[in-house]
Amino acid sequence: MDQFTINLIFVVGSFLIYIGIAIWARAGTTSEFYAAGRSVNPVMNGMATAADWMSAASFISMAGLIAFVGYGNSAYLMGWTGGYVLLALLLAPYLRKFGRFTVPDFIGDRFYSRTARLVAVAALLMMSITYVIGQMTGAGVAFSRFLEVDTNTGLLIASAVVFVYAVLGGMKGITYTQVAQYIVLIIAYTIPAVFISTQLTGNPIPQLGLFSTHTESGQPLLATLDQILTDLGFNDYTGLHESRLNMVLFTLSLMVGTAGLPHVIIRFFTVPKVSDARKSAGWALVFIALLYTVAPAVGAMARLNIFTTIYPQGTEALSVTYDERPDWMRNWEQTGLLAFEDKNGDGRIQYYNAANEEFATVAAERGWEGNEMVTFNQDILVLANPEIAGLPGWVIGLIAAGGLAAALSTAAGLLLAISSAVSHDLIKSTLKPDISEKGELLAARVSMAVAIVVATWLGMNPPGFAAQTVAFAFGLAASSLFPAIMMGIFSTRMNSTGAIVGMLVGLISTSVYLFTYKGWFFISGTNMLVDSPENWLFGISPLAFGAVGAGLNFIAAYITMKLTKPVPDHIQHLVEDIRIPRGAGASTGHH
Repeated sequence: MDQFTINLIFVVGSFLIYIGIAIWARAGTTSEFYAAGRSVNPVMNGMATAADWMSAASFISMAGLIAFVGYGNSAYLMGWTGGYVLLALLLAPYLRKFGRFTVPDFIGDRFYSRTARLVAVAALLMMSITYVIGQMTGAGVAFSRFLEVDTNTGLLIASAVVFVYAVLGGMKGITYTQVAQYIVLIIAYTIPAVFISTQLTGNPIPQLGLFSTHTESGQPLLATLDQILTDLGFNDYTGLHESRLNMVLFTLSLMVGTAGLPHVIIRFFTVPKVSDARKSAGWALVFIALLYTVAPAVGAMARLNIFTTIYPQGTEALSVTYDERPDWMRNWEQTGLLAFEDKNGDGRIQYYNAANEEFATVAAERGWEGNEMVTFNQDILVLANPEIAGLPGWVIGLIAAGGLAAALSTAAGLLLAISSAVSHDLIKSTLKPDISEKGELLAARVSMAVAIVVATWLGMNPPGFAAQTVAFAFGLAASSLFPAIMMGIFSTRMNSTGAIVGMLVGLISTSVYLFTYKGWFFISGTNMLVDSPENWLFGISPLAFGAVGAGLNFIAAYITMKLTKPVPDHIQHLVEDIRIPRGAGASTGHH
């Protein structure tokens, strides 16, 4: 059986499972559409939350980001994982106790303001739409390689599948579909890692294999990788080669951004009780850890395998010619995501850091005239991993299904957040309060269908900042929604005016900084400011600015609160009721 047929069986088979689940779990009420009828088992919800949270960025991109930078990009691991812990411990139980369907619903009611609700809707839509572009694009990349179709056709297939199970099933259908998608993606991620760890170190547990002895060289795997990288003029893998300030701020930005992601927060509204929200948060952390502890091993081992396929006899022996290059290179060259250029005409592949001045002398002695791997899209690393390691065809088919499961599970969650914000917070709570339940359910389905069409169009015609959409989305969530949620839960004194001003300050400052320094403002075709450290404000990277935006939000909200009317008494009692367990009044002095 050829590889294309194997891929087709895995991908189509998984899609049929998702659509079958959606038909079985079709939402019949708004409660089922928005919150799955608040009837999801905590373990199932933990699994669905993990799938919702582990997007194409986690499955497809994260190991690639770590592989090509090393220790410095462990900020993604620390930030995303830390953010989930923050969300699980500080926010989820209280938001479930409040008993609303959406994040703008909570902000609108807690801050007793229609304007606060609308600002939250605007922030949610900006964040979710930019984030969903990355998921649709990730699905397109996976389709273009494994089903041998162009990226746009892949996007249309992905959109059609999401349309069926998201529009039909709502949160109820999405929840049970995400359970299936988690099972697919975790098996798909782990099995190749077990194979590769066994190949390279003899240890079948990737987490331990990363710190084990490399069988071929007889020294620790990471030491072997460090040596190869430095031999070819690259930075060593285990060192930090960037500003500590930016690493700390970027980690913090990812943390508070994660804790403010509306599509993850709404998952905790689906369980029957507050205690179940705590349990599902704990289970989700376990399910997330299964992938996140494997990712560093996947990144390091894949990077090592790339070098050994190009330099099988060592870094000084150019033994791979273009005609002899491995099949994985030929396959990915067809997608345009990998490309070589024979710069010195010797018919062989050179892969080294051409920008390293010290190594330039060595390269000249060897007759090398520049790095000949001119294109390597980091997003292909996990998807190409089984092929790089020469694993069986069924493993390649499995990774295809896993990559698509990761992209589609998060896309569905984001689309539901967008749909709920439009139908429930904009139409039901603001524009047409007297709409019937049947009318609201129809509005939810129509708004989700429109969101899918918009997401597909943006995936096919990405704006100039498409490559940075994930960082943009986390920056927006960190600077706008997270502070408002935190202050809404833990401060009885924060009023509506303070929350509104804070959200606007955080949202606008982060948007302006990101757009400016990522080169997205143009005057006569020339960037106003170049995205480089010497131009950044106080040397702060645009990707790390979400944490600064969150700080500005808190400061602006506090100052405004001091200058405006205090919070009404009934809202103060409401906040105290959310935070303090029933029956605690005698010991705390609250009644």
